[in-house]
Amino acid sequence: MDFAWWLNTLILPTIRALVVILVLLTGFAYLTWYERKLLARFQVRYGPNRAGPKGLLQPIADAFKAVFKEEIVPNHVDKPIYLIAPALALVPALLIWAVIPVAKGQAAIADVPIGFLWILAIVGLESYGIILAGWSSNNNYSLLGALRSSAQMIAYELPMGAFLVSILVLAGSFSLVTLVETPRAWWEWIWLWLMFPLFFICILAETNRSPFDLPETENELVAGFQTEYGGIKFALFFMAEYISMITTSAIMATLFFGGYALPFGIGSDFLPWLGPFILAGKVIVLLFLFIWVRASVGRPRYDQLMRFAWKVLLPISLAYFVITVLLTVFFK
Repeated sequence: MDFAWWLNTLILPTIRALVVILVLLTGFAYLTWYERKLLARFQVRYGPNRAGPKGLLQPIADAFKAVFKEEIVPNHVDKPIYLIAPALALVPALLIWAVIPVAKGQAAIADVPIGFLWILAIVGLESYGIILAGWSSNNNYSLLGALRSSAQMIAYELPMGAFLVSILVLAGSFSLVTLVETPRAWWEWIWLWLMFPLFFICILAETNRSPFDLPETENELVAGFQTEYGGIKFALFFMAEYISMITTSAIMATLFFGGYALPFGIGSDFLPWLGPFILAGKVIVLLFLFIWVRASVGRPRYDQLMRFAWKVLLPISLAYFVITVLLTVFFK
């Protein structure tokens, strides 16, 4: 095997992976600042404004606080699983980025022909860190949070999977790069955008974001599955939630809004370096939706959340899939 093989197979993907991880960790830090500032504006407050100009150094201060806090491992926990659970919650949010397209003909790490299947497989792993954290903590509040997370995962992944398969039927390919670069008819865009609000609801539940943050709701379960965690271990759960927000926003931007491409393909051929910045702009807009929902929508009861998933979202997603198949057969 010559050097070119090593370069294309190992060295360049490793460099791209490290760059993606660095960007995500920086993005996570400043997403916390972005959210706190936006929530403050929604509530007519200032938000972080002490650490640095406009509070821009607040994420760094928070990072130092988390790193230097005393690490405590309670005696009653199942120690190996208790320690590995935070990392298990974080890693899937990073792995999904392997197949997300960031520029013309180029995924973040590798353009594999099964990008859709990769996303479905990895998304299913995200809740295991939460479930194991709640179980290994040997705490009733933590266990209830873990049980809620598992039930919520099953309820909302079914309609989300049906919606993703509908997009796959329209795209005709498992590759996300092909999905972005293949031109679509006007009726396909309209049909996709009709699905977006429902898909966004599934994503809110999948990422445990308000108003579907019942696995960690503080007014019922103290901190839910995170109750026995502190210091850097708690920070890893925090990172997992916010990086999942960034990752799912990138997925939605890719599936519904053309990913790295401008409308009508403007600049995709002669300005390919703009791709990552265009995708980042779309991700920031979608993150605004996450925060807007948190500021505006109250938390439902758990039985209401589950009833909505099984009796409303699932039937709608199945009907949407059937209609998508019929539209594809007769109009494509």
